[in-house]
Amino acid sequence: MVRFLDSSVFLHAYLKPRRKLTLEEEQVKNAASRILQRVEGGEEVASSVVHLSEAVNIIEARLGLEKTLELLENTLASENISILTVKRRNYEEALAIASRYNVSPNDAIAALLSKDNNITEVYSFDKHFENIPFIKRTLK
Repeated sequence: MVRFLDSSVFLHAYLKPRRKLTLEEEQVKNAASRILQRVEGGEEVASSVVHLSEAVNIIEARLGLEKTLELLENTLASENISILTVKRRNYEEALAIASRYNVSPNDAIAALLSKDNNITEVYSFDKHFENIPFIKRTLK
């Protein structure tokens, strides 16, 4: 089963904390790292240019260009990671989904792309995905 890989997984796995993490935050960071290990091990996932760009921009701001280029190179070199494109029509549809289910436009884009590609689960730490009835948020 292919799952959608949300930018939150990259962010929790890559970003280095500036303070001591709480137990819950450590569990999230560890779960993100486990998901990426499975992907590095060959698990098939899909993401989008929007979500990859979101992760790359934040990681560059916090960790610098070298780490960002490493992430991007590794992601693009992985044959088991599909990068889905986003068109104006997707944003038009996402606007309605975002309003209806009270989620961000990027979460709505992820849900819509997943639906269009017969993907029923999303790896994400964003609990807003639970508002969308046609996608299931998972960490396993």
